[in-house]
Amino acid sequence: MATSQPIEFERRGLGSGGDEYGAFKVERRGIELIPEADKTMTAAGLFWLWAGGIWNVEFLVYGALAMSFGLSFGQAALAILLGNTAYVFLGLASLPGPETGTTAFMVSRAPFGLNGNRVVSAFNWLTQVGFEIEGIVLIVLVALAMFARGGIGASSGLKVGLIVAAVAIQFIVPFLGHAMITKTLRYLSYVFIVLFAVMAVLVVPHVNLGHFHQQASWAVWTTALVLIIAAGGLGWTENASDYSRYLPRATPRARTFWAATLGGAIPSILLELLGALAFIVSPKVTAVTGVPSSFAGWFFWPFLILVLPQLFAINSLDLYSSGVTLQAMGVPVKRWGAVIIDTLVAGVVTALVIFKGNFYTDLSGFLNYIVVWLGPWFAILLVDYLLRRGRYDADSLASGHGGLYWRNGGVNWKALIAQALGMVAALLWIDAAFYVPSFIGPLSKATGGADFSWAVGILVGGLAYLVLSTGSIGRELAAGNGGADGASARAEQSGA
Repeated sequence: MATSQPIEFERRGLGSGGDEYGAFKVERRGIELIPEADKTMTAAGLFWLWAGGIWNVEFLVYGALAMSFGLSFGQAALAILLGNTAYVFLGLASLPGPETGTTAFMVSRAPFGLNGNRVVSAFNWLTQVGFEIEGIVLIVLVALAMFARGGIGASSGLKVGLIVAAVAIQFIVPFLGHAMITKTLRYLSYVFIVLFAVMAVLVVPHVNLGHFHQQASWAVWTTALVLIIAAGGLGWTENASDYSRYLPRATPRARTFWAATLGGAIPSILLELLGALAFIVSPKVTAVTGVPSSFAGWFFWPFLILVLPQLFAINSLDLYSSGVTLQAMGVPVKRWGAVIIDTLVAGVVTALVIFKGNFYTDLSGFLNYIVVWLGPWFAILLVDYLLRRGRYDADSLASGHGGLYWRNGGVNWKALIAQALGMVAALLWIDAAFYVPSFIGPLSKATGGADFSWAVGILVGGLAYLVLSTGSIGRELAAGNGGADGASARAEQSGA
């Protein structure tokens, strides 16, 4: 079997014993396999990483956006509670990380092959950069609101200056890497939990459900449900192993699963419910800069000052993942170099969004469309994991050529066919009538505008891969002599 440079890089002892992994050091590893000696994360650390990212004003806005579809509070609460069960997907997608010691789109090579994986990696890179742009735009809008409060108008020069400053600051934490992100998000989560409690105290007494009479159709409710699922549990699956890979391989799978699932679901549910209630007090809460209007006037400055670091923090998750995804695509760049590339790309597009306007409409459309590729990809990854019983040949995942997952020139056509079928199925049942590009699938038209793109994409993509691959994966496991049991032992020895 051909051995890739990343494996050799690891075997030369980079960071052996944990010396390389620290919050205030630049993480030199990207998609390389993590030796057991450097897997210093705990399940509690994974919980607080996700909780720290999601205790964030963005999720309060998502709850308000769901209400803006015309839902009653009861309808919104149901969408929020059901939609956030999708964090089970995040928990499941986190399981390969400790087993393999590598990132989500390196694990994705197992079903798709090294070259076939470039296709879905490209989808993910665009998705991650899209989320980065969302975060930087929100940061700039918050800063503009603060200047406006001080009597300074939003000139073009001020906008450009704020974009440059936001991009420069945003770069720092993901450049340093995994350990810095973990530590930053954990401590910021404590701050935002307190902020959340204050917001709840200020909002709840002013909510009068008896005077709030809007009611949406069932079809519109399903569209709001897609927003909650895409922004939450399903929308984070492509980041999952990027962060769980620093858990020791001996970590019980149940702990990994629940740490990621609950770390994401608990704050998401609480914040989105608060956002829905805040919408009743003031519909302006659908914009981050309009959130203080639902609270006391004195709360404007404390709120926006504390929101800024949270927005930078959640964006760090996406920026880190987009960097390692760029590496998984085969771009010959180090992890920190990929962060530089992605930061610059996000900054340029942010400028276009800021000067173009229509941000919140574009955001809703973005969340609506990403499930088209994401649902089938997640289903294929999960079915593959279950068929091979969670056992991977880590050396083959990291190999630049050959290995167990090379197949036909580095492409597993079975996975690509299943991905394509899942995406087509998702498009058949999508309602994106009010977005760009505007599109309504025939199944959506037949059901009065209902949107089950996320569900049908998962179902068709997963079933197609199961039918096509059951026998071949069994043969791969036999050929790999146990898969990860042998490969992980070799990785432990090389990192010891």
